[in-house]
Amino acid sequence: MARLRDAPADCKGQDIPIYIWYESYPTHSGEGYEGRVSRVATDSPYGAASLNLTNIRESDQGWYECKVVFLNRSPNQHKNGTWFHLDVHAPPRFSITPEDIIYVNLGDAIILNCQAEGTPTPEILWYKDANPVEPSGTVGIFNDGTELRISNIRHEDIGDYTCIARNGEGQVSHTARVIIAGGAVITMPPTNQTKLEGEKVQFSCEAKALPGNVTVKWFREGAPVAEVAALETRVTIRRDGALVINPVAADDSGQYLCEVSNGIGDPQSASAYLNVEYPAKVTFTPTVQYLPFRLAGVVQCYIKANPPLQYVTWTKDKRLLEPYQTKDIVIMNNGSLLFTRVNQNHQGRYTCTPYNAQGTQGSSGPMEVLVRKPPVFTVEPEPLYQRKVGESVEMHCEAQESEGTQRPSVTWRRRDGLPLQKNRVRAVGGNITIDTLRRQDFGIYQCVASNEVATIVADTQLVIEGTQPHAPYNVSGTATEFQVTLRWQPGYAGGPDYKQDYTIWYREAGFSEWTKVPVTPPGATSVTINRLQPGTTYEFQVNSKNTIGEGMMSKAITIRTLDVGAKPKVPTTAAGPIDEKIFQNAPEGSGPKPGPPRNLTVTEVHNGFLITWQGPLERAQLVQYYTIKYRTDAQWKTLNRGQIRPEETSYLVKNLVGGRTYYFRVLANSATSYESSDEVRFPVPARVKHKAITAGVVGGILFFIVAIILSVCAVKICNKRKRRKQEKEIIRLQHTTW
Repeated sequence: MARLRDAPADCKGQDIPIYIWYESYPTHSGEGYEGRVSRVATDSPYGAASLNLTNIRESDQGWYECKVVFLNRSPNQHKNGTWFHLDVHAPPRFSITPEDIIYVNLGDAIILNCQAEGTPTPEILWYKDANPVEPSGTVGIFNDGTELRISNIRHEDIGDYTCIARNGEGQVSHTARVIIAGGAVITMPPTNQTKLEGEKVQFSCEAKALPGNVTVKWFREGAPVAEVAALETRVTIRRDGALVINPVAADDSGQYLCEVSNGIGDPQSASAYLNVEYPAKVTFTPTVQYLPFRLAGVVQCYIKANPPLQYVTWTKDKRLLEPYQTKDIVIMNNGSLLFTRVNQNHQGRYTCTPYNAQGTQGSSGPMEVLVRKPPVFTVEPEPLYQRKVGESVEMHCEAQESEGTQRPSVTWRRRDGLPLQKNRVRAVGGNITIDTLRRQDFGIYQCVASNEVATIVADTQLVIEGTQPHAPYNVSGTATEFQVTLRWQPGYAGGPDYKQDYTIWYREAGFSEWTKVPVTPPGATSVTINRLQPGTTYEFQVNSKNTIGEGMMSKAITIRTLDVGAKPKVPTTAAGPIDEKIFQNAPEGSGPKPGPPRNLTVTEVHNGFLITWQGPLERAQLVQYYTIKYRTDAQWKTLNRGQIRPEETSYLVKNLVGGRTYYFRVLANSATSYESSDEVRFPVPARVKHKAITAGVVGGILFFIVAIILSVCAVKICNKRKRRKQEKEIIRLQHTTW
């Protein structure tokens, strides 16, 4: 019997049979050798036990023993058997490789590990961008070449690193790309969209990053959309980062912001505005509203509309109300009814129906409008209270209601909007007492009586005597190349017997050294500062003093002198520079500008169109007159022929053409400059055009009739003259004959 056994180098001597043959008995193959081992037949008279091993594997490498066993003899362990060693060569194969892409930051340290197996043992080589890696102070190869270490990543270390494992049977390679990681960048930002209520909207927000694990967050007006209760059931953030709202509601209008991040650097964001349009609707219907008898009053129609409100229809006692044909009633731009002088006929049941480009969602409920007498003052504060610093002042005010109305509440406030000092102000009923008076208590105070019908106001002035003067105010100036002329309004002098002198403090903007210039003659409220540098920005303040001492500084203003040869700059508004060709009749200059006119409205009234506005909140005292500009195309024109006085804040125009859209601005003009209101768009109803056409037709017919009458009269007059001339000729001939 012949037996072959395998004993690898590390386990030589172990008895692991892989093939057994015994005469005519079936052969036996060990585990893993089935079908791969067989005896090689020979013609030797002594027999042979040669082994044929096919399909060689790397694991077949090792020591093999051929041993002959005689069953009828005792075994001879020392002489029976022969050992053979099988050496199997195999090409390299990787057991460990670095990741294909490695994201790093500058200054990081990394280890690229590359291990391979094979026979003979593979050699490991490293290349960067096809060039052998050269060890340096920050780059090294360790552990028999299996580890490439970079201790301090620099820009020149970025690239492709290739690990090659090779032996006599072949080679394999693996490449790892080292990339500087970057923050997420938005490649497709959201865009502004306009949708109808009930439609679906989708905002895109696609981003790229290295690494690409981008997180997208969405916010509405600063709050995460997931935390906005109104959106909870209608909002979805898709896997590609898009935000979907389905369906959109009227209140969804607003700014939506997407923020992308992959954990590297600061998040990047982009925003878009969602404009949800819907038919005009009434949001609230008060069951009762009050109008003050013989005063101006308003009946409110609480409306929401997008696109903006176009017009509102009103009914009174179930009949259509035509305000433009009714005296003392005007429909305001917000749809409410303005009664310029309330009388008892204005009482009744009203409804309003708003319309915009999308139509209307219906009328309001009925509103009971009651006309009642407003509250009246029974005790008014004195016109002027004069006190000294440290003293107290008590100001009296009482009001009573009219029959059938609530008792009015009486409160006090400062007209300049500053708060009352609660720790020094005591209120009892409608009276207030201010203790331990200070200089800053100087000002105009208002007693306000209010109930459901109206609010009435009574003014009084509190003057604090015996103090340093108050700060000058409304400081303004005009500049040339080398000088600036300053003007200001005096603050309170400290008492009726005090006089004020002034000192100008000025410096080049950005420099700490101030220059003082006394104003002469004493008490003057304007001065010219000379010998300034052209094209330079200066800061100016005005300080006043009386016999008690110096007062507070005015607010600082900044003025730039003109460049040599430069023309005064065109005035600007909050919306940007105004083309001087547009408002060519407005004054120019570099002097102080008043604030912009506010709340410009255009309202159709019974005898035309009423343009109204409010005066500026800032520097209103600089307004010398108003100018109204309009356009129907790109060319602006002046509407008013003369100057509108500062105290006038309305203008009636009668000749607007129906069916056309007008744009209006109001200019507040000072002596040297001006400021413009916001632009207002006003589409004139088409029915106005029909009236104009009707008037034209009627006028044409009347003109034609008059022309016929004049023609007939002319013919009769001519015939009469002709007859007279003939009669005179006959008489002359008769005289000649005789």
